[in-house]
Amino acid sequence: MPTPEELQRFLDIATAAAMAGGAVLQRYYGQLTSVEEKGRQGDLVTNADKESEVAVLAVMRRHLPDHAILAEESGQSADAGENDYLWAIDPLDGTTNYAHQYPFFAVSIGLLFKGEPVVGVVYAPFFNELYQAAKGLGAFCNRKPIRISATPDLAQSLLVTGFAYDRHQTDDNNYAEFNRLTHLTQGVRRGGSAAVDLAFVACGRLDGYWERGLSAWDLAAGIILVEEAGGCVTAYDQSPFQISSGRVLATNGLLHGELSQALLETRPLGHPDQYRNS
Repeated sequence: MPTPEELQRFLDIATAAAMAGGAVLQRYYGQLTSVEEKGRQGDLVTNADKESEVAVLAVMRRHLPDHAILAEESGQSADAGENDYLWAIDPLDGTTNYAHQYPFFAVSIGLLFKGEPVVGVVYAPFFNELYQAAKGLGAFCNRKPIRISATPDLAQSLLVTGFAYDRHQTDDNNYAEFNRLTHLTQGVRRGGSAAVDLAFVACGRLDGYWERGLSAWDLAAGIILVEEAGGCVTAYDQSPFQISSGRVLATNGLLHGELSQALLETRPLGHPDQYRNS
């Protein structure tokens, strides 16, 4: 495990990179010249995504040339499988939101050490909110400590979730879970940015979050934010979280078991095709 001093250095570098990427997003907000689909319905990429990633990677490679990188737009560096240090980078998490000028989007930069999230920075430029965390060093928003909520149960909770790009083709589409938990809670929101969702759990605005079909760059930064803010992160069944699974359950801890049980007991509504002509 890196020392606290090393973790702080990595956090400072990731912060500088996130701010550089965020500056690009601010410049292009409402001024996009290119919006394309990447092969799956609704999976967009813009010129802002690409230029933000260039800005982020320039900072990371200048300061940490020996670390491996997994970035959403440019892919994985050749030594990623052999390197203990892997940076999972999303230069624009919430591209669909951004393309529609809906303000829930962020730059997300997380460090995995031997597969475990240890450093995370989420910068939401529209809200001017910078979230930072490193293992053992705490979690912060705009340099002030943050903490998960004290909501004791599902009945009093506000949750957030999302729907994967493959929801059009699979029964495992999160529709049934969303419907059921809407009735068991005070509400379920769909933010459209996993990084922002996790940051909002970490700072206590939301009490829990679950989602499937995610990538490492969606999760790495937010996971350490929630953990360092005092929250709980596992698989749906409360087994240890595995970032490669693409599934996450993150809560304030108090309602974790109850939310896990509700997810496991929920059966799919049916194949998405049945809704197309309804």
